[in-house]
Amino acid sequence: MNALVKDLLENQTKDKIQKPNCQTRTGRSLLAFYLQTKFKQIINHDKKSDKQLIVDYKKDFLDSFTDRLINRPEDRILIALSGESASGKSTICKKIAECIEKLNLPITILSADNYFRDISHLIEKYGNFDLLRDAGYDIDSPDNFDLDLLKEDVLTLQKGKDILSPEYLVNGTGKSKPKSIPVKSNKIIIIEGMCSIYDKVSDIFDIKVYIDLDDTERKDRFLKRAKIRNQDEINALKHWEYIKKAGQKYLIPNKPKCDIIINGECDLEYFSHMVEYINLITNNFYEE
Repeated sequence: MNALVKDLLENQTKDKIQKPNCQTRTGRSLLAFYLQTKFKQIINHDKKSDKQLIVDYKKDFLDSFTDRLINRPEDRILIALSGESASGKSTICKKIAECIEKLNLPITILSADNYFRDISHLIEKYGNFDLLRDAGYDIDSPDNFDLDLLKEDVLTLQKGKDILSPEYLVNGTGKSKPKSIPVKSNKIIIIEGMCSIYDKVSDIFDIKVYIDLDDTERKDRFLKRAKIRNQDEINALKHWEYIKKAGQKYLIPNKPKCDIIINGECDLEYFSHMVEYINLITNNFYEE
């Protein structure tokens, strides 16, 4: 375990506080102050790490987030997790899923890619996705996601109600199956995918996280992934050029909206222990 995180965990276990009465505004304000203090502690420890997890964050983020907790305590916490292709979104979500299972965390992860619109008719017309892309089809455009449905579904989850999300099939057919995936409304809802910070939906999230990674490393990851999937190298390079331009067009302009920027090269074990620590500080109370 990273020595810095080990120190955080050991100190936190000795530092239980009386659980505030979150039914009252005063109790929620005390909890908000406690969480702000702990987040600043995380930032200070992370700065000492060999490979920082948190690259940057908005200075007013803590105030706005804790104000939301105080004024709308009944709502689920909505987190957008975005970033360019091959930045590490899926890898980090897999690590979060492992933490959910290990620690029994009240977290739901929903892939925003399931809200791609059905393009099966276009796949049939052009023959396959690569030919469709070469004809100029822009898959990552906001118009090609059902953002109205995504917003509706996420707001339903926010109010504590389960949903059935669509499922976009990743078998090359371009088909989307409506109301196919049961999604539970847990205390924390993470929406993973580039479109989670697009204009139509970005304003509904309590926290917007952007995974940052330079193009050289992203390209290397992308091409390695393509090779594992037995994709033709020339076609993989074509698609890399497409996603690079799409990122510059749709993701980079939305990056300033994000509250926290994290390092796409972060050590995954270190990341797991940070999740464990955040879980601890949000449950480290005793009751009279």
